[in-house]
Amino acid sequence: MDTNTAGNRAKLSGKLTNVLDSRSLANSHKRLAEILTKDMTVLDIGCGTGAITRGIAEAVGPNGRVVGIDSNPSLIEKARQTHGETPGLTFEIGDIYNLTYDKEFDIVTSARVLIWLSDPLKALKMMISAAKMGGRILVVDYNHEKISWEPKPPSSMLSFYAAYLKWRSDAGINNAIADYLPEMFRKSEIEEITITPQHEITKQTDPDFQTRIGIWADTASSRGVQMERDGYITEKEYMTAENEYREWMIQEAQSLTMYMLAVEGVR
Repeated sequence: MDTNTAGNRAKLSGKLTNVLDSRSLANSHKRLAEILTKDMTVLDIGCGTGAITRGIAEAVGPNGRVVGIDSNPSLIEKARQTHGETPGLTFEIGDIYNLTYDKEFDIVTSARVLIWLSDPLKALKMMISAAKMGGRILVVDYNHEKISWEPKPPSSMLSFYAAYLKWRSDAGINNAIADYLPEMFRKSEIEEITITPQHEITKQTDPDFQTRIGIWADTASSRGVQMERDGYITEKEYMTAENEYREWMIQEAQSLTMYMLAVEGVR
């Protein structure tokens, strides 16, 4: 197996799948929640376990049509089991680079997907082709280079995070994709481009603070295994990063800000 490709590095496993289940349309795809109306047709690319996609289906109602696609068959299986009864909602195994839809959807969206792709411009063009003329393309994504913890986490986590970004960039992945999206939209001749900051800020006073700030402990646990296999870190290093970070979360952590933009436009 070629472990150097973005596709292999993007594969989710371990504790990180818990993060997908905890997301919702209201808290994790706010800009989309604002523009959905009854009876719309929506394509959600990289739907994971379908938690957000179900929210989309509920917003557009039973006369709408919502398709969630993901390249990971086990995530699609879980999505079908958990949300498959929702009216107007279907889940399909699919690849963003090889979408089979043509001018079918009012909104084509992806959240936290392009940050894992080696050819995000090609993916964006496929998204555009799936949108109706006059339909909307909405991409929400991070710039991982602009993350901010208060106070700084342990040096073991900062070392892990630096290795994590290098592991990703060596596979051709753009860690700062959020800030490149507007230019990509312009290159793709999308019109009426709108940029909405959607930074994910979690503070110690939030009820779900430990879960949300814990994403980086879960990342060390889950991605660390892959990074060790690929020669970027040792088992001791990523386990130390996870354990010291979990202690820091309880003892010292005040806030985490993950820089994220929603960029949208009209075909």
